[in-house]
Amino acid sequence: MPSNTTAPPGKKTAKKKGRRARLFLLVLVLALVAGIGFGGYWGVSTVRASFPQTTGEIRLDSLSADVEVKRDANGVPQIYADNETDLFRAQGYVQAQDRFYEMDVRRHVTAGRLSEMFGESQIETDSFLRTLGWRRVAQQEYDTVLSAETKKYLKAYAEGVNAYLKDRAPKDISVEYAALSFTNDYTIEPWTPVDSVAWLKAMAWDLRGNMQDEIDRSLMTSRMSASQIKQLYPEYPYALHQPILDKGAVDENTGKFDPAAEATEGDGTTTGDTPGSGPGGSGSSGGNGADAQLGALSEVLDGIPALLGPNGNGIGSNSWVVAGEKTTSGKPLLANDPHLSPQLPSLWYQMGLHCRSVSATCRYDVAGYTFSGMPGVIIGHNDKIAWGLTNLGADVTDLYLEKIGPDGYLVDGKVKPFTSREEVIKVAGGEDRKITVRSTDRGPLVSDRSSELETVGQKAPVGNAAPDRGTGYGVSLQWTALQPGKSMDAIFALDRAKDFTTFRAAAKNFEVPSQNLIYADTAGNIGYQSPGKIPQRTKGDGALPAPGWDSTYKWKGYIPFEKLPYEYNPDRGYIVTANQAVIDQKTYPDLLTKDWGYGSRSQRINDLIESKTKDGGKISPDDMRTMQTDNRSEIATLLNPLLLKVDISDPYVREAQKLLEGWDYTQEPDSAAAAYFNAVWRNVLKLAFGDKLPKELRAEGDCINVLPAEATGPVDEQNKLVRECGERDADSAQPDGGDRWYEVVRPLLKQEKSEWWTTPGNRMDAATETRDQLFARAMKDARWELTAKLGKDISTWSWGRLHQLTLKNQTLGTAGPGAVQQLLNRGPWNLGGGEAAVDATGWNAAGGYEVIWVPSMRMVVNVGDWDKSRWVNLTGASGHAFHSNYTDQTDTWAKGELYDWAYGKAAVDAAAKDTLVLKP
Repeated sequence: MPSNTTAPPGKKTAKKKGRRARLFLLVLVLALVAGIGFGGYWGVSTVRASFPQTTGEIRLDSLSADVEVKRDANGVPQIYADNETDLFRAQGYVQAQDRFYEMDVRRHVTAGRLSEMFGESQIETDSFLRTLGWRRVAQQEYDTVLSAETKKYLKAYAEGVNAYLKDRAPKDISVEYAALSFTNDYTIEPWTPVDSVAWLKAMAWDLRGNMQDEIDRSLMTSRMSASQIKQLYPEYPYALHQPILDKGAVDENTGKFDPAAEATEGDGTTTGDTPGSGPGGSGSSGGNGADAQLGALSEVLDGIPALLGPNGNGIGSNSWVVAGEKTTSGKPLLANDPHLSPQLPSLWYQMGLHCRSVSATCRYDVAGYTFSGMPGVIIGHNDKIAWGLTNLGADVTDLYLEKIGPDGYLVDGKVKPFTSREEVIKVAGGEDRKITVRSTDRGPLVSDRSSELETVGQKAPVGNAAPDRGTGYGVSLQWTALQPGKSMDAIFALDRAKDFTTFRAAAKNFEVPSQNLIYADTAGNIGYQSPGKIPQRTKGDGALPAPGWDSTYKWKGYIPFEKLPYEYNPDRGYIVTANQAVIDQKTYPDLLTKDWGYGSRSQRINDLIESKTKDGGKISPDDMRTMQTDNRSEIATLLNPLLLKVDISDPYVREAQKLLEGWDYTQEPDSAAAAYFNAVWRNVLKLAFGDKLPKELRAEGDCINVLPAEATGPVDEQNKLVRECGERDADSAQPDGGDRWYEVVRPLLKQEKSEWWTTPGNRMDAATETRDQLFARAMKDARWELTAKLGKDISTWSWGRLHQLTLKNQTLGTAGPGAVQQLLNRGPWNLGGGEAAVDATGWNAAGGYEVIWVPSMRMVVNVGDWDKSRWVNLTGASGHAFHSNYTDQTDTWAKGELYDWAYGKAAVDAAAKDTLVLKP
């Protein structure tokens, strides 16, 4: 099992000492609570005190009529009510029963109030989140833009949550509160409608697009030329990996997207800043070295809780729909599996919301996946339509370098004053902290939130037209999610949509985060819509930080919804979205992004569908499930044949090389070949690219020797080299090994010599000058690495032993001694799959083999024959650590299997194990 309990070396260790001391005390408390070592009646009763009542009757004063809650063997609730407000009141009550601690932590994240629960260790995180102002924007949305109907539902949901909290002591709500009470006089506050709205901001943050790429490209200018950076960010391979839409264009007369139009090549607005040209747009880098402020900003981002997962290529999903003409049922089949951070409890909460009699006054009959803390259903189906989501990846964030002074910031030669506000951060066990948040017209000055950013921009790569550098530049952030929007309205509208017209009307308000929406209905139609608030830039392409002092780089507006790509019943009979390009950007008049996912997963799904349906073949629901668990490695198909041709003389390494002979490129948990290949791939990346990247991109603990001109620090007088260690969190370091790196390596494999294949020698290895020399060294390094991790005997090797999933409680289980994992965490599970495979159990090649994102749920919807649909969650319905539904679905999930998904009343009744009646 990979060790996750020790802090990485370097500066972050000191930061965590205080937090670890508190966690150690909490461990002792939890040991008592769980009865471990002291076992007794008090411990057991304390644990069980928070388990929800799921049978009998409970009085809820706010209800107008009886509501039934039927739970199946997995604890999944289906709620039946006579009116809409009662339905959402009950949803709030039931989710609070199962998941309130999770809900409470999330609202403290979105409000920048974690310090109130966990003390001074969270002050830096809270400061950054207060600077972004998620909660403030959510309040503005609730006050000014959301519909009266949505507000009614949000209020009803909050009433249900608060009905559950009423007269309950914290220890009777969740065992974690029993632990907190020993170190903190924390008091649970009532739930509010804005607490639910704010969660959408956290979702948008983790799906924010190319902000990290923007930072990384700028940081690379310290050590790489423009042409080198361009090689590391290749163009999307349209010829190899088809985009979502194979036709369609914007009508020049109407300004609307026509899905039937044949695309013609245009400028695609893809011109603009290129990597290394600098935000001044002059083609001159204007300086050497990494942007000091961007390196520090990247470190701050690592410390922000990733509620959905590490931001990058892995964050996305698979979702596809097949028309009835190609299925065994004669009706559409729809599959979805979002790839997000593994969490305990799972991010998703399964449930059904049913009006007993669907009518104009009670319109909901929907089931699927939602988030605890939010009313409605996010992904699923009602009685007429089904839908799924994947991340579109639109570029909705821009960083701006700001020339700042005591009176404000510079724009077009004039100083504009900041908009400022004071925020007070309350700290458990400590004194309040005050911060001042400064904002430009574009957004908050995020560089204020780090001591390293007080004198910023000392080496920013700017053009010759930039103003005097002085002590550096600040960094501000413009982001679509920092403006009030209507995404909460869209959730309820999706839940009650009945056809493609009402589906698209709902999608119009799904502004943030921008998602790919797929669709199927009982009439046999399938469709796709790309919604979202996507900026139109006056100048620049968002690839690098823009010059804030030049107003021509401002956003001029947003792409109108009518102009966004969609399609309906395409001739090919299926639609696949897996974070690939939506449409060939050369044929589309607005820039969606320059940083798509590179399409490995989507093309594999396309190929599997085509293979299954050629010569009139039909796809079954079980075929859809099998596709979801396809674990073939695309990079192995390219690299493995070349590895086998390398002449290896060392018998120890040759023994491992033989594992690759006859391998079919699948990554099963018991595969020794998959283990060795992935280790070789990791070492190829490190040697060819990783060791050439600046320290701000490399993983903590990854140390190399560099020339004094390339680094700061004491010089080794004997060797004239400086020891330089990486600074980035392992989950977000580079090269991460995702399918962008497949496209970097693909053309290089044809070149026996390249600057990338050249590496310096050391005491153990000679320098490399050719591709095969580097491959030989990577195979040797991989052999020794796996010997250390898995043992000398290769017959005992397996991919699953390297590639493990440990489910961690998101607060008390993410750090501290091993006892925390024993009490709150579960695992490990040995998994197959891998990075950029359809079964996307992601790992970061710069950091190790541990699973860092997963298919967080899986569903296969049998449209029209709803009770034959199937689903599974990563963990379970319950957030209570010792409840039988805490991780009861995980073994099934790990095996790629699904549960029956009851939807109709008869099927729900047949599956029900517990029935609870909520009475007025």
